Amino acid sequence: MDGDFPLWLRAQHLLNFILIGMLIRSGIEMLSSLPRLWWRKDCAPGTEWLKFTKRELPKEEGVYTSLMDEKSLHPLLSLPGRENIGLGRHWHGLSVMFWVLNGLVYIILLFATGLWQRIVPTSWDVIPQAWESLKMYLSFEVPDISHFEPYDALQMLGYTFVIFILAPFQMLTGVAMSPAIRSRFPWYVKMWGGHQGARSLHFIGLVIFTGFIVMHVSLVFLVHRDRNIVNMVFGGGEVTTARAAQALVVMVAVIVAVIVFWIALSYWSLADRVRAQKFTAGVTEIGRKIFLNHLRPLGAKKKAYTDKDISEFHWTNGLPPTQEESQLWVEARDNDWEGLTITLRDDLNDVEKTLTVEDLKKLPRHSYVATHTCMQGWSATSRWTGVRLTDLMEVLGPRPEGARYLLTESYGLAQKMYDNRPREPFYAAIDLETMAEEESILAYERNDHDIEDYLGAPARLRVESNHGYKHVKWVSRVMWVRDYADYGDGRGGTREDSALQAFNGRI
Repeated sequence: MDGDFPLWLRAQHLLNFILIGMLIRSGIEMLSSLPRLWWRKDCAPGTEWLKFTKRELPKEEGVYTSLMDEKSLHPLLSLPGRENIGLGRHWHGLSVMFWVLNGLVYIILLFATGLWQRIVPTSWDVIPQAWESLKMYLSFEVPDISHFEPYDALQMLGYTFVIFILAPFQMLTGVAMSPAIRSRFPWYVKMWGGHQGARSLHFIGLVIFTGFIVMHVSLVFLVHRDRNIVNMVFGGGEVTTARAAQALVVMVAVIVAVIVFWIALSYWSLADRVRAQKFTAGVTEIGRKIFLNHLRPLGAKKKAYTDKDISEFHWTNGLPPTQEESQLWVEARDNDWEGLTITLRDDLNDVEKTLTVEDLKKLPRHSYVATHTCMQGWSATSRWTGVRLTDLMEVLGPRPEGARYLLTESYGLAQKMYDNRPREPFYAAIDLETMAEEESILAYERNDHDIEDYLGAPARLRVESNHGYKHVKWVSRVMWVRDYADYGDGRGGTREDSALQAFNGRI
């Protein structure tokens, strides 16, 4: 029997509960990777408005990497837990996709069936009525059941706010943190206060959502409990002691089952992280293909960011090569890059050429202002100058037949390997469409001076439509390849191999 609360409504309510839990838990995992929040676009140490760590950061640039700030959370709390930002991001994206889909179906059915009139106020009388209800709750009194038809005025305002204001707000601030959106619609991201403004607002929205859920669940059991649980489980009908008891058992069992499911997702992910990455990244790639892959940077048309937006501070993720890691790079650094070369290679036909830093600077220059974002959450805005990848690879001649990706390697080593084997050179692959973007360059200057050692000197990759893990520093080699699956662990880059990020870094 559907009664006043049809089966579709109850089913979507349950699905929403499951997905919201996944969103919150994966969001906690993402926040734990960089447990600090800023309003400033440069994320300078000591300027956080909120932090969840006691660690104090040094003021000097380039001595403290963002991975050093990562916290390890228990799988009971976060999804999946234990310093797995890559999987946390994938689970968050997967949950968002299904949560938005579930919400769209809910809104369509709500208006198609006329049930929207229960939630959306149609008269200003709801304001004084809601005020009276609020005063009752604050006085620890319970409004009479006659106030609920089926919701009282305060509930109506709360549901309207969450469904039609807070949920869209979370979606809008969430997409504002995508580098693909920022490079194509920079004005939109700037409207939210840049990447850090969007990130902070998104967190505030999470807190409000969590508070609403706690209050909502509490009131279900504190205010006319028997009526509430009968409606939620059976859809309405007569409220008897026996029926209420039956509904309570079903509801508690379902809540326990959902909590077990949330925790099981964490342990399933940690039991085989590569398997979890293949599943979650595979599902979320569907969303990237539909909504993001066709978005290309504005390039020279971009007017939203200028030199006035340049940040005072720039974080790093990874430290310059040491003598043990790359003696050649260290000796060249100490000798004004004398003797250091960057190799351009056609790996399909075993053809290569080498360029010195001076050779690189003789190629056509390209300069722009862009915001760099790390998948952990920090950001910094700089002017980058270098040579477009399309111009760079023309030095080798026409693109070889069968080349489908551009792979870049570093003089530096990975910070850690997935299976704890000896560290290997850092690398990343990008597809040809991304390579051809106007803001995909091999940069040798930042803010009109040579790139700092800790940020990738003498040359680093810039791929502005992707997060920073694609931006290889201390570049040693750039080459055409047929398939990135033939290199490293076959997932398209060091951070994809070791941190289980997605090959597509556009969100």
